[in-house]
Order: sequence, then C-alpha cells, then structure tokens
Amino acid sequence: MVCMTSETGSQTDLTALRAACTRFLLGHGPVRAADLLETIPPDTAVDRYGDAGVVAELESRIAGLLGKPAAVFLPSGTMAQQSVLRVHADRRQRRTVAFHPMCHLQRHEGQAYQRLHGLTGRTAGDENRLITLADLESIAEPVAALLIELPQRDLGGQQPSLDDLAAQCDWARRSGAAVHLDGARLWESAAGYRRTPGEIAGLFDTVYVSFYKGIGALPGCCVAGPTDVIAEVREWRSRMGGTLFGLWPNAASALTCLDRRLPRMGGYLDHARAIAAALAAVPGVRVIPDPPQAPMMHLLIDTTAERFAETVRTLAADQGIWTWQQPMPTADPGVQRVEFSVGDATMDFTPGQVADVLAAFTGGRRG
Repeated sequence: MVCMTSETGSQTDLTALRAACTRFLLGHGPVRAADLLETIPPDTAVDRYGDAGVVAELESRIAGLLGKPAAVFLPSGTMAQQSVLRVHADRRQRRTVAFHPMCHLQRHEGQAYQRLHGLTGRTAGDENRLITLADLESIAEPVAALLIELPQRDLGGQQPSLDDLAAQCDWARRSGAAVHLDGARLWESAAGYRRTPGEIAGLFDTVYVSFYKGIGALPGCCVAGPTDVIAEVREWRSRMGGTLFGLWPNAASALTCLDRRLPRMGGYLDHARAIAAALAAVPGVRVIPDPPQAPMMHLLIDTTAERFAETVRTLAADQGIWTWQQPMPTADPGVQRVEFSVGDATMDFTPGQVADVLAAFTGGRRG
C-alpha cells in the first residue's frame, strides 16, 4: 500500500473543501467543465486549421473592437507574444525588446523569447513601480519593440495615466521601435481608464488580448494589428504548432464570453473600489493600489502563512466560502500577499461582507 504524504493529504483535503463550497470570493467563481461547454453554441460553425467558421468571426470581431485592420487567433498568449515580437524584430533588424522587470516573458516563459527567437530582453525601471518615460529615455541601444502590460498585474493592477502612456508610446516610435500591448487584461484596463478597448489599443501598433482571464472563456487569445504583420504572425503560429485542426470550441467560447462580460467591466471596477473602501475599516489589511485602477487589486494581510491556511479552511468548512488556494509570500513572514480579481462571483458579496471575510484573516477584527 502506498502511503500518502501529509502534504498530498493536505492538498486532497483542501480540494474537497473547495468542491463543497457554495460561494466564491474571486473572479467568476469555480471553473467547471459544464459551464465552459455551455459557452459553445451547438450551431457553432467549425473551422479547418484556423480558417473560416467561428474563428474567422472572432478574428473579425476583435479587429473591429480594437480598431485594427486584422487579427489572428492563437491557442496561447505565450505563443502570441513571442510571435509578434519576433515579427517586429525581424522587420527592424534589431533584437532587443524592452519591458518591465515583472513582464510575463521574463518571469514565466523560460526565456523562450531568447532561446527560440534570438531576442534580447532589456528591462526598464524597477520591479516595484511602473515604467516611466525617464526609464525609457535612459536606454541607449536600438530597440526593436517596447512591450507595455496594462494593467501591471504583479503590481496589483496599476497602470500609468493616459498622458504618461501616450508619451511612452511616442518614445518607442521616435526610437524606431514598435510598441506592443500585453493586453491580457485589456478589458479590465479599459474599464479602469473609462475608455473603450479600441481607444486604448489605438496607442499601440499591435495588441494581444486573452479570453480565459477577465472574461472567463476557454483558453485562447488574439493578436491584432496591421494586415501584413498579422499575416506573419499567422505563419509563426503554424511554425510553432499552434494551427490546430480545429480551433472552433475556444473561439466560440470567446465570442460568448465577450458578449456576456464586456458590458459588466465597469460594474466590476465600481465594486472593486467599493470593496477597497470597506477594507479601510479592517486593521491589518492594505490595498494595492488604493483605490484600485482596474477590477483587481493586491492585498497585504498581516498574518503568517500557517494562520492564512487555517483561515482558508475555516471559512470553507464553516461558511462554505472559498477564498485563496494559497498566498504569495513576502519578505516579511508575518505578511501575506494575495491577488483579488473582481468578477461575477465577487458581485454576490457586498463590500461589507468582503470586509468581514478579510477580517477573519487578521483575527476577526473590523473597525
């Protein structure tokens, strides 16, 4: 008989507790196969290797939504952004791509931009704050592309003012570089700016948007931009193994969830700000940024990792409320960091109820 380790047993127990919960604090709630399948209409027109059908419909929708001449659907954001940056670099005969130190390409993709595409990453600014124009102006070497993430997820969803953003995009173009938007959360970013996605996308040469994050669809994404650039990205999709025989389930899900959740983004933002205001009455909980600049925020909670885990279990077992699988550690063992994304599930909690949940993590105190 195989003996289960305590860590494995603990995870199994946590999974069972989560499955038994009836209320979910974050995002759109649990990801269930049945719910995702319902986002695929039974009369969906299938594609063949990415051509025609609902894939073409989605690409046309995204191009129009973002005000770009063309768009292409890809199965992953990792593939999408590497491909479009490769195109920008090849066209300029430059290999350097500038981005924030917390950029997804730098932190979560195994340096694939370098190992697969021969690109050189150049970080700009400090990891604990947004890029500034001064950070960019300190770069002397020729840059192929500037990548800007909106909002900056690892900074709690912070984003620059529109004037600062425009100035950074202008710097790129004056330098002969393309300017590319990591818009995995563009839907949330646009709500934060109180602008349409197309107005934000208009500042950039190319834009990547995700469908499984903010709008909760099946995995997949699009890159939008000039027709000739997108044609090359389409070729890189094929070279990198992304042109599957059928992409229609994911594309259909994206269309459904765009219709369902894009109109709600402003409401998510308002709720996020109301929650942040309510959390001001909870000692030991700090909101980053405060007020939220998008329908997401980070929270710093005065508790240890062990007490955090105990509170998660207690809330799940006693109240049927699921919060976080685990926190992000900080330099202080007595402070835990969590990401709080606001979606359909969060809307079922009043700001006061959210404050009560967070008070449980700091010993049940609420001012």
